[in-house]
Amino acid sequence: MLGNHSSATEFYLLGFSGSRELRHILFATFFFFYLVTLMGNTVIIVIVCLDKHLQSPMYFFLGHLSALELLVTTIIVPMMLWGLLLPGMQTISLAACVTQLFLYLALGTTEFTLLGAMAVDRYVAVCNPLRYNVIMNSRTCNFVVIVSWLFGFLFEIWPVYATFQLSYCKSNVVDNFFCDRGQLLKLSCDNTLFMEFILFLMAIFVLFGSLIPTIVSYTYIISTILKIPSASGRRKAFSTCASHFTCVVIGYGSCLFLYVKPKQTQATDYNRVVSLMVYVVTPFLNPFIFTLQNDKVIEALRDRVKQCCHLFRN
Repeated sequence: MLGNHSSATEFYLLGFSGSRELRHILFATFFFFYLVTLMGNTVIIVIVCLDKHLQSPMYFFLGHLSALELLVTTIIVPMMLWGLLLPGMQTISLAACVTQLFLYLALGTTEFTLLGAMAVDRYVAVCNPLRYNVIMNSRTCNFVVIVSWLFGFLFEIWPVYATFQLSYCKSNVVDNFFCDRGQLLKLSCDNTLFMEFILFLMAIFVLFGSLIPTIVSYTYIISTILKIPSASGRRKAFSTCASHFTCVVIGYGSCLFLYVKPKQTQATDYNRVVSLMVYVVTPFLNPFIFTLQNDKVIEALRDRVKQCCHLFRN
């Protein structure tokens, strides 16, 4: 506890409450999720880089999305797992807390920017197929990815800097399993209402700034698909967007509940559950979403497995 001190050099993560047995069950569950997330996203990155049939803008963006998911979950989950094994609260230094907060916000912002770009890519593929290779050339794709990464990291510099300019005189115990910004604001003895309002507007800008082109793109995509005369043609056209659309629904849905709210300091248990969805469940599901609904990725995986089996036999 900080007592009368006006600043903190370290924080304590409260993590998960419950018996030792329950914590061990949670550890085993989240460790399994983390391993599958690592393997699934790594496999997608590898096959996108190696398989010649996946050298297109859609899979180029998918490789970067998988890298973002892998990094986001690695920033959060290992520390959470370590906390589940400790008998009491977990200590995290101020520098580590700043780093964790900045990285998961920056990577999340980059991911939403990329999801918006992927929606536009699907619009061009479905609505302008003859000009697709001209519009979505390698230069355009590289530019979109670079801008997405730069925007994500530059956009979150001020929010993180402002957060740690506050005076933490109430306590240094963060009631979550990571350095949650809402809980950090709750610990400050400063008046954070204006700052929370600015953060709310910034979250609105990021999420809806990428959601609007997604909605517009899918409006045109659905309109175009419905005009296709054959059922097989409509099914084939929609299958090219199904994975991205599913990812958008899960990603935007959970983050809207987590970040787009005027009062950042509310509902600790609610934040903890939604945070698990964002940083554990969603990265776990994405590799399955992009493989089970994509024939080309399944075929590429099958070819790589056959090659590996052939190498082992020889």
